[in-house]
Amino acid sequence: MSELHDRLASLYRAGHRRTVTGLRDDAEWLPEGERARRAAVLVAITDRPLPANEPASPGPGILFIQRPTRMRRHPGQVAFPGGGIDPGETPIQAALREAEEEIALPPTRVKIIGESDRYRTGSGFDISPVLAIVPPDLPLNANPAEVDSWFEAPLSFLLDTGNVRVGTGELNGRKRRFLEMQYQNYRIWGVTAAILYNLRRRLLRGPQL
Repeated sequence: MSELHDRLASLYRAGHRRTVTGLRDDAEWLPEGERARRAAVLVAITDRPLPANEPASPGPGILFIQRPTRMRRHPGQVAFPGGGIDPGETPIQAALREAEEEIALPPTRVKIIGESDRYRTGSGFDISPVLAIVPPDLPLNANPAEVDSWFEAPLSFLLDTGNVRVGTGELNGRKRRFLEMQYQNYRIWGVTAAILYNLRRRLLRGPQL
């Protein structure tokens, strides 16, 4: 195992043993009487040398996809690889299957660290984030039926609360607050930004927004 894997695994175990307040969840925005569908996403961190040890290294990053603008749900949005959990699947199995379907990420190259806090969305999903380590520079390919493109954003950027903005919008006819980050030409916001926020709170005891 790599230094990054061991460090993240240690932070994961410690963070999920303690009580963490202020985690984000959108369950209250689900329309009354609607049942959330189970889903899973893969939070895939690239196993690059930590900058403190390798100053020239860009450091670890997280893999994201951008949905096609023609999709009925969440068109054009940045997301983690993932999707619905099929009958008989675990969240880990679903996250690995979806990542392979969407960006050709081989499940055999993924080292699972564990599942994190489930996130219920106002659009009707109950999402299990699966934290994992993957080798850097894999020859990934976006499936045009489901993904416009994929990209990697630096972990250091994503964990820096100074890069997070709190915005306001409307969901199901009600005003709500959401988080967002702008990385190059990509807007990382909504559910994806909230899952990152929850992970930051678990792993690093980051400030509450």
